Amino acid sequence: MMIEYLLTATIVVLLPGTGVLYTLAFGLARGWRASVLAALGCTLGIVPHIVASIVGLAALLHTSALAFQVVKYLGVAYLFYMAWGILRDGGTLQVTAERTSVSAFRIIRNGLLLNILNPKLSLFFLAFLPQFVPVGTTSPTIFMLGLATVFMALTFVVFVGYGGFAAATRRHVISKPAVMRWLKRGFAGAFGALGLKLALSDA
Repeated sequence: MMIEYLLTATIVVLLPGTGVLYTLAFGLARGWRASVLAALGCTLGIVPHIVASIVGLAALLHTSALAFQVVKYLGVAYLFYMAWGILRDGGTLQVTAERTSVSAFRIIRNGLLLNILNPKLSLFFLAFLPQFVPVGTTSPTIFMLGLATVFMALTFVVFVGYGGFAAATRRHVISKPAVMRWLKRGFAGAFGALGLKLALSDA
C-alpha cells in the first residue's frame, strides 16, 4: 500500500501546476537559493489544505457554493496578479543578468498564497488521502497525517529539483534575449491560463 501511495503521490507532484511554474520561474529569475525558498513556500501552502481535509473543513467548501466561490475567485485574482507581475518590467520574476534582491519572506509568502488560495487542493486531499488508509486502522487521522507528511516531503524535493534545473539553465537563458522574452510571455500566459481554468471550474 505504501509503495502504491508513493508512486501515485510522486506522479501527482510531478504534474505541472502553479507551484511548479512558480519554482521554475524563480530558479530562472533569481537562481537556486530563491527556487528553494519558492519550493518551501509552495510546500507550506499545502498545510492548511491537509488540515482542512483531515478535520473535515474541505467538506464545507464542497457543500457550500458561496464558500468555494469566494476562495476560488481570490485564487483566480492572485494567479492573474502573478501573471501581471511577470509581464511588467522590473517585476519579481523578471529574468535578467543581475539578480536583484527579493526578500526570502516575500518569496515564501507568495508561494504560500498560491497554494492556500486554491480551494481545489482541499477537495483533492479529502478525496486522495482516505484511499490509502488501510481498513481497520486504529488511528486513521494519525495515519493520514503521516501520508500528508510524506506528500509534503515529496513536493519539496521535486520542486527543488525543478528549481535546480531552472537555475542551472539560467546562464544560457539570459544570454539569449529572444528566449527570455518568450519565457516571460510563456510563464505569464501559463499563470493566466491556470487562473482562467480555475475561474471556469465548477468544483
